[in-house]
Amino acid sequence: MLSRVATMAGVTAHKISKHITFLASDLTGTPATGVSPAKPILLLLPWLGSRPQAIAKYCEIYFRTGFDVLIVESEVSQFLWPRWGLEYGGRLLELLESERFSQRPLLVHAFSIGGYTFAQVLVHVAKDTQRYQGLTHRIRGHIYDSLVMGSLEHMANGLGKTIFPRMEGIVKSASLLYFRIFKHQTVDYFNSSIGVFWNTPVTAPALFFYSENDALCDYKSLEEMVELWRSRGQTVESKKWKESVHAGHLRVHPQDYLSTLESFVQSLNMVPLKAKM
Repeated sequence: MLSRVATMAGVTAHKISKHITFLASDLTGTPATGVSPAKPILLLLPWLGSRPQAIAKYCEIYFRTGFDVLIVESEVSQFLWPRWGLEYGGRLLELLESERFSQRPLLVHAFSIGGYTFAQVLVHVAKDTQRYQGLTHRIRGHIYDSLVMGSLEHMANGLGKTIFPRMEGIVKSASLLYFRIFKHQTVDYFNSSIGVFWNTPVTAPALFFYSENDALCDYKSLEEMVELWRSRGQTVESKKWKESVHAGHLRVHPQDYLSTLESFVQSLNMVPLKAKM
């Protein structure tokens, strides 16, 4: 799927599972001392239906900045049946805690439903924060682009727009009916993960990209959560547009997006100062 990135000079792809790929880059070279600190990893959680060339653009940005990239894709089944999403989050948590990655600093960049997948990781972490303290400390920053947020109607809108855009109305109605019928298997899980996300155990600086015209995100609710995080002493940056495209802000507003992202990433001091993204 990610052949464009995998064939870049200096990039090696490791397929961990059907939906998880690790891309290691030596584009930044080795320090003159020959001693290199643990290279940071960008945990990239794409949106549903994301195209390889779109994901590749973000990978290239982070390769140039000095990161390796761990791509974790989501399936709609993990959203429709949250227990599967929770299991997937548990497997991802185990991977991040494995010997291969356990010493690597992390930056999270989640798009749309990717934020939901990361929330499932946080559900496990919140159950035993002491045990996962090392992981939460390794997360130096988290970025959310077009987070799906708000009512069940927003979630149903998201399914309609991302799965079958030509049948958006039918998918939305069917989804709402499905959520009502299987409330204990869906809505209750959603509410639990939303609660954990609002009270996130990750206190590293955060950045949100969003727009007022995004039908999948209640931006006022998002801004309320941002203020809650700030009131707890957390550093939270945001970039809002009046009009944009869900999970397409980089394409529509490239200069704003890249300058905001660059400023945020450099503020984390995870990598040496680089040329512009």
